[in-house]
Amino acid sequence: MTKRYSGGCACGALRYETRSAPIFQNHCQCQDCQQRSGTGHGSYLTFPDRTGVTVTGEAKTWRMTADSGHDKFQAFCPTCGTPVYLTFAAMPFVAINAASLDDPGQFKPQAITYTLRAQAWDRVDPALQAFERMPQG
Repeated sequence: MTKRYSGGCACGALRYETRSAPIFQNHCQCQDCQQRSGTGHGSYLTFPDRTGVTVTGEAKTWRMTADSGHDKFQAFCPTCGTPVYLTFAAMPFVAINAASLDDPGQFKPQAITYTLRAQAWDRVDPALQAFERMPQG
């Protein structure tokens, strides 16, 4: 039986649920994630297909160009401002913010990405595999 992942924003107006298994779980230290999180990294569970994630409530999104050169869409709650998920123009993936999970203990990080943008004061588990950018394939 596949585990259920559910969560949402701080005020509860924006919710999601999936029974898909994440294909990647990471801490990302790119500048976008730093600015979006207000700290040294963002933490995400990436799911293979956004159609497998049910979202209730109305998300507000904004488009930006990632370090990869591809556009990504940041989704957040327009009421409380909580960042909840990301989607990508070039890929069907959806990345859920780990802290938005109802049970954040479900997050099991596998890697650290974009270490070339890391802040010296942002110490992440040194046992995790680290990549200067996003690993390919």
